Amino acid sequence: MNMTLRQMSYALELAEAGHFGRAAEKCHVTQPALSQQIRQLEEVCGAPLFDRLGRSVRVTPLGREFVERARRIIEEAEGLETFLAGKRGRPERALRFGLIPTVAPYLLPDIFPALTRELPDLSFAVSESRTDALIDGLGDGSIDVALIATELPAGGPKLVAAELFADEFVLATPAGEAASEPVGERMLLLDEGHCFRDQAIAACGLEREAGRRTFAATSLSTIVEFVANGQGVTLLPSIALRKEATGGRIAVHALQSPGARRMLRLVWRDGAPYAAVFAEVAGVIRGMRDSEPGDTPS
Repeated sequence: MNMTLRQMSYALELAEAGHFGRAAEKCHVTQPALSQQIRQLEEVCGAPLFDRLGRSVRVTPLGREFVERARRIIEEAEGLETFLAGKRGRPERALRFGLIPTVAPYLLPDIFPALTRELPDLSFAVSESRTDALIDGLGDGSIDVALIATELPAGGPKLVAAELFADEFVLATPAGEAASEPVGERMLLLDEGHCFRDQAIAACGLEREAGRRTFAATSLSTIVEFVANGQGVTLLPSIALRKEATGGRIAVHALQSPGARRMLRLVWRDGAPYAAVFAEVAGVIRGMRDSEPGDTPS
């Protein structure tokens, strides 16, 4: 009996999860089915790849080396599949589409109906991560295309970027409160690692140390709740207003200093076989946005 790529994939997921139940969920199989495939794989190997430790598992020394080699084989197999599909012109698998957290909840409800309508032959597997993780994913091939809001980083994988549209920043205050600048320590920001945090600090002219002293949250929705309860003010991207500025809970003001914005970009690895398809996706998103009225307050 020979080992299969599927069994290797199961072993990779189990090594990462350290738990049969969680690994089975990620592999979309039942736990008994996963256990059976791992046992068959270990029979082929002639030795255990995992130590069973009650509710968890740990890779054995042989398992550690096996996982490293299997990962390279899986990556090569996926690369070959991508290469052949690219030669046929259209992907036959779901495109792995990553978005940053300050974009995903606000654009996904519009993006996917438009993509389904305009590009019905494509399917997508969506994930949400910070910019650095998406860039890493493009580099190692775990992500095909990503929607980010920063310039392309220097020193990373060679990427191609298609500009989509500019997303203006606005000031959000408690309802009934007039806009006042400078905002100083009243500014509520996302936590470290979010590109929108750095953009907000730059837009408000905050010192980096002052930015560290301000409240830090993991999502814009959390920050808006604090603003609505009179705990401070924040900057919001215009794409968030339709979701976050409903019900009169907050007041939204155009910034006194115009030009505070971010450019949304669709990026993919240079030389990717689906480059023409990614350009089509960018065109659909750009066209969808061009047909909608702006969200920025007057």
